[in-house]
Amino acid sequence: MSDNDINWKFANDVVVEDDVIARARQHSLELGVTPIPPAVGAQASVIVAATGANKIIEVGTGLGVSGLWLLKGGEDAELTSIDTEVDHQQHARQFFAEAGIAPARVRLIGGRARDVLPRMNENAYDIVFIDADPGSVIEYVEHGLRLARPGGTVLVAHALWGGKVGNPANRDDVATGFRTLITEISGSSAVVSALSIVGDGLFQITKLTA
Repeated sequence: MSDNDINWKFANDVVVEDDVIARARQHSLELGVTPIPPAVGAQASVIVAATGANKIIEVGTGLGVSGLWLLKGGEDAELTSIDTEVDHQQHARQFFAEAGIAPARVRLIGGRARDVLPRMNENAYDIVFIDADPGSVIEYVEHGLRLARPGGTVLVAHALWGGKVGNPANRDDVATGFRTLITEISGSSAVVSALSIVGDGLFQITKLTA
């Protein structure tokens, strides 16, 4: 195992998830839903706490792992989460309740993100978290940048797509989409961005202007 692999494993293993998140993760895996790695959840939680985020919108509820991490970073934050799988959202709602999160702080919307996102208010969110349909990631980030307020941040999970994005010889559609997104955003003067290699990658994009 290389030093980089050892560091990556340590960064993920050192994270301590509380009981509810751990159970939500386990149930996700049992249902074939891939949750964000613990290190990505912890980093997202730190970003929420550090920015004082109050309004968060998430593309891809899953069974609530990412939502639990996001709300852990903001005790008064409110989460709007979109997913096509309403059954999964019902599990997520249960995990939110078990974590002691007031129902008024969570709004779950069932439907396709490409149909729902255009109806959401622009410049209205502190954090936009994207973890759904990787083939549509560029479209979701475009919506995310519209929805984020100036100074708000768009977070893109699984940005390294299992290590495939960093290898230019890998040209499958998803890896190419992530690679194109990261390259183009990194050259934009309208945002500041950074790619974290924790977990499966977390691409962070902070919007500078309206």
